[in-house]
Amino acid sequence: MGEFDLIARYFHRPAVHAALGGGDDCALLQPAPGMQLAISTDMLVEGRHFLSTVDPARLGHKALAVNLSDLAACGARPLAFTLALSLPQVDTAWLEGFSRGMLALADAHGCELVGGDTTRGPLNICITVFGEVPRGQALLRSGARPGDDLWVSGSLGDARLALEVFRGTLSVPAGVFDAARLRMELPTPRVALGAALRGIATAAIDVSDGLLGDVGHVLAASNAGARIDATAAVALMSAPPGDPSDGADAERRLGFVLAGGDDYELAFTAPPGARDAVAGAAEQAGVRATRIGQIEAAPGIRLTDADGRPVVQRHASFDHFA
Repeated sequence: MGEFDLIARYFHRPAVHAALGGGDDCALLQPAPGMQLAISTDMLVEGRHFLSTVDPARLGHKALAVNLSDLAACGARPLAFTLALSLPQVDTAWLEGFSRGMLALADAHGCELVGGDTTRGPLNICITVFGEVPRGQALLRSGARPGDDLWVSGSLGDARLALEVFRGTLSVPAGVFDAARLRMELPTPRVALGAALRGIATAAIDVSDGLLGDVGHVLAASNAGARIDATAAVALMSAPPGDPSDGADAERRLGFVLAGGDDYELAFTAPPGARDAVAGAAEQAGVRATRIGQIEAAPGIRLTDADGRPVVQRHASFDHFA
């Protein structure tokens, strides 16, 4: 099977919303009047971002989901995406599963594939996603202000738990592992929540590399600091690995939540007076939102327990080149 046969068989789809889809040298997108384009790119490399044994349909889902998560963090509605795919060989069973998982998520969000590229090489997936957001209403990292609440959607830490089980450093009951593995391999991009938070949240980011590091990006852009309630943060983990009364296990859970990464939830800030509005947005989007701290003027992140006592911070978020 040649390159263009591969594209035609697994990835060609007629344009629905795009002015011009795949097949020409460029696709053409036309945002609605009063809208701005939101654009983001993510690359997934085998052995770095995913295991070679992952189900291809789940990988296709995740490859697009991590990009939709970036649109969610800006409050943008998905429009279209391009796919650049490097393949070591043409594996028809793999391609069928991968394309099915990816395009099912695309259809669920009305986001159409409008072009890309394929080549021979190590397995590498690069997606660029395009969305639209009302002019001047995009959620940015730079809007957090002292006194704002710090919130997180959904759960954190479960993907890291699954990774440690795969690595053989942790053993958990089968049901706990299965739930955590779903969070790792089939993340849910919080697109509906991002859109519902427009005009409510002051800043937002998706949690991909770990809560501490990603919140740190918001604080750097906003020239602010934060206090995080470690007790509230640990409670975000939906599949705890062991006995909560075990001190070593509690520290491990805290590390998974603060620095585990691969969660694809939203961390966002909003004024205390907007708590009811945040709750309403979360209910509308069908996801939990948990208040875990507050933005402060002093730079840096300070961890405290439920009684406000300092907690030693021993964790660092993921960095490809650290």
